[in-house]
Amino acid sequence: MAGATVTVEGILTQDSRAKGGFGGFYLQQADHQTDGNPATSEALFIYTDREIADVGMRVRVTGKVKEYHGLTEMVSVRSIRACGRGPLPAPIAITLPWTVDPEHLENMRVTFRQPLTVVDNYNLARYGELGLAASDQVQPTEYLPPGKEAHRAFTRNGANRVLLDDNRSRRDPRPVPWPPGGLSSATVRAGDQIRGLIGVLDFRFDAWRLQPSQEPAFLATNPRETAPGPRHEASVRIMALNLGNFFNGDGRGGEFPTSRGAGTPAEFRRQQQQLVNTLLAPDPDILALTELENDGYGPASSIAKLAEALGGTWRFVSTPGQDGDDEIRTGLLYRSDRISAVGPPERLAKGPFESGGRPPLAQDFGRTDGDATVRVIVPHLKSKSCRGARGDNQDQADGQGCYASRRTNEAKTLAAWSGSDTRRHHSVGTLIIGDLNSYAREHPIAVLEQAGFTSMVHHFHPCTEKICGHYTYRYRGQKGSLDFALASETLKPRVTGAWSWLVNADEPRVLDYRSDHPASGRGPWRSSDHNPVIVDLKL
Repeated sequence: MAGATVTVEGILTQDSRAKGGFGGFYLQQADHQTDGNPATSEALFIYTDREIADVGMRVRVTGKVKEYHGLTEMVSVRSIRACGRGPLPAPIAITLPWTVDPEHLENMRVTFRQPLTVVDNYNLARYGELGLAASDQVQPTEYLPPGKEAHRAFTRNGANRVLLDDNRSRRDPRPVPWPPGGLSSATVRAGDQIRGLIGVLDFRFDAWRLQPSQEPAFLATNPRETAPGPRHEASVRIMALNLGNFFNGDGRGGEFPTSRGAGTPAEFRRQQQQLVNTLLAPDPDILALTELENDGYGPASSIAKLAEALGGTWRFVSTPGQDGDDEIRTGLLYRSDRISAVGPPERLAKGPFESGGRPPLAQDFGRTDGDATVRVIVPHLKSKSCRGARGDNQDQADGQGCYASRRTNEAKTLAAWSGSDTRRHHSVGTLIIGDLNSYAREHPIAVLEQAGFTSMVHHFHPCTEKICGHYTYRYRGQKGSLDFALASETLKPRVTGAWSWLVNADEPRVLDYRSDHPASGRGPWRSSDHNPVIVDLKL
């Protein structure tokens, strides 16, 4: 049919000719005039800006049929005539996940029988869209070992979705279309639900989309959490967070943009305030941080300025000359009125960390009123980005992404180093806490588990395909943990609790420091793209 010139008649069901729209309208056969073939669609998108009819009118159009990036539409309209009014076709009731490809419903009115869950809000403010699925989706290698089954599950999750669109083609819509009333008064978190979805199903930009004909109802089924409450007075609270590239220019308000992070002094001020809000809210004793600018330890350095912003009792661990050649590094800060750093810090700058890596940082800590110590190690393993990947570091289609081989070698080196000396400074054990860029069933985590370490968040809150309440990251709408707190065998009995505080990964990115949206920069929300990990232990 593509390329043929045809004449069609039907009901104008939805109009997208206004400025910023798709430049046309949807035309669907009246219910009593369908061809009776359930395998074919009864509707077309008519690409024209002619103002001759409105919703509910019967229209006769002559033009050429075209497949435009998967969307069946009519272009080069020769004639168009309004033929009176008619009832709108009844929406077809459908559900997710798809049982077959929904092409037979293309451009037709549909309604979803069930509430759908927001799994992806990454492009909410950029394109006015939300990714929806039948339920929240978990990264397969959180609960499955790497392999073909995990890879298939990841692909299947991505296919069993629909995008809630905003009937517009322009970028950066303002106001942000969802939720009703705008982001200034509410948020749309991944994990929230939407009911009353009715509109036209179409295919644009490689995805099935619902162009709504009425405002759906948003339900805050994943509400914002308050910070974890106070711990027992005899406990030590250790918190890890990927800072999302904390770069502070020259440290005096100038030299922006930097190679990463904030692009202007105003963005940096928002970033620092949001991070401080997040880092202080759980009242931690020790902070294990990743993605700090690797710019030394002087008074204008990123770590010194962060300690200053946190308050006068905060101190940082210094390892000048040992931090590697990457633009970012790991860091440790602690409350000096509660915690003492015991002995010198160490960096692991050998093997895979020797060149092009981020050397893990280790420091022994003890309470100021006690003798027992805990060894805290902060790693940041190689990311899953495929840039420069060669050989066995390329994506093996097993669910682990790129550089799984390197991360596994890094984990082996880290495991050997972590167990090298646990008797020093009255140590009760070791906690590896940081960004491992690996999900719970992936090979690097298995290496550390085989060395006697236990993921304490997963110990207290196991993650399955259906239930995964603690996680630190969302990628393409699928949630899982890239950040861990792994306790050694001797430390594990002393851990009284472990959590992921769901403060960042579920929030729209428009709320981060890079945005001048009125709702950005408020409270701790979206201070990073990772959620923090928090551990309480008796020391």
